[in-house]
Amino acid sequence: MTGGCTLCPRRCGADRRPLPQEGDAASRGFCGASSDLEVASVVLHRGEEPPLNPIVNVFFAHCNLQCIYCQNHQISGKKVKSERYSVDQLADQIVSHLSPLTSHHSPSLLGLVTAAHYADHIPELLEAIHQRGLYPTVVYNSSGYESVDTLRSLEGLVDIYLPDFKYMDPDLARLYSHAPDYPEVATAALQEMIRQVGGGLKVDDDGIAYRGLIVRHLVLPGHIDNSLHVLHHLHALTSHLSPFTFHLSLMSQYFPPRPGLPSPLDRTLTEEEYATVANLYNELGFNGWLQELQSENNYRPNFTQTNPFETL
Repeated sequence: MTGGCTLCPRRCGADRRPLPQEGDAASRGFCGASSDLEVASVVLHRGEEPPLNPIVNVFFAHCNLQCIYCQNHQISGKKVKSERYSVDQLADQIVSHLSPLTSHHSPSLLGLVTAAHYADHIPELLEAIHQRGLYPTVVYNSSGYESVDTLRSLEGLVDIYLPDFKYMDPDLARLYSHAPDYPEVATAALQEMIRQVGGGLKVDDDGIAYRGLIVRHLVLPGHIDNSLHVLHHLHALTSHLSPFTFHLSLMSQYFPPRPGLPSPLDRTLTEEEYATVANLYNELGFNGWLQELQSENNYRPNFTQTNPFETL
């Protein structure tokens, strides 16, 4: 990334290049990323939706949203040390994890997690992986807060889009993610993703996805109206598609990731709250997955570990 970063919707224009005299210092933008590829973890992960398991996930450091309740806050806000890679170094690391999974009949899955601020590196990174003889199915795992122009630069490179759709309430988006324009930005991004890969999900004979779209929505405690609005919006947005080809993953896994969060983010969901959203999900006929209410105990990554998802 040269000067004047416009990769994400904030278009903050930061010059992310390190300053010659200071080495690591740079004029960082909102996300805090430099031009270097900073990666918190490359790991085999089995905790995604069923058609995306197993997957080798690359968890990039930094994020352009900085949600105050981020469950990956250790890396989005760089609370733990990340590694800096060249494209070739990261390709080698990815291939070392992918190679054991690759078979003739079922290509392996590669997840690029929160990669918007490194989108300009993705074409070169994938080419380096191809040069090493692997052609994984590429899953772009996103907050949903994406620039349409940046997404267009990835057309033909991404096989599966895996965006969040967090908010339809702009005040909530401003309060929790510093992004009051989230509803319209995420809507435009989702429409572009659908244009590229369609609204359905194609799977092979083993049930592993190889092209399409899965949208995630995390239900936040105390903000059920926002979730209901999101479901109605997604249903209306995709009304031209069969509801049984639009895959929605409704998530109950919210937990307070750190002390001191304001109410109601300082607690988990109640049974009544989640049931209200799940009932509308079923009424609208979405296809996809509903997490069990107790899922907040199942996703608590610790990025100080080599494998963030191992229980010590």
